[in-house]
Amino acid sequence: QVQLVESGGGLVQPGGSLRLSCAASGRIFSINAMGWYRQAPGKQRELVATITSGGSTSYADSYKGRFTISRDNAKNTAYLQMNSLKPEDTAVYSCNARVRSHPLDFWVDYWGQGTQVTVSS
Repeated sequence: QVQLVESGGGLVQPGGSLRLSCAASGRIFSINAMGWYRQAPGKQRELVATITSGGSTSYADSYKGRFTISRDNAKNTAYLQMNSLKPEDTAVYSCNARVRSHPLDFWVDYWGQGTQVTVSS
């Protein structure tokens, strides 16, 4: 099995920054895309950003210029640098990874439990 563990969430004032981490562990042969999603209270989960194994990134329009996704393939870890945070960024942030546990396996999507980000003064 594969586990994804997010960290780095917490309480931050408006205008502040946080850096989230998502570490994948377990039976990993290779990881394709990794992504960050968020779910605000009373809303559906939405995509924030994705990054391929080659480092190509994609962002939802709402986060371009404020959030930056990156990854360290050697550590099987993705990051989300969040700047200029606003109260409306308050949400549970979860990561997703598309993993192959064996060269002959299919790709499987795994999810972490999420980390709470609260932006408030």
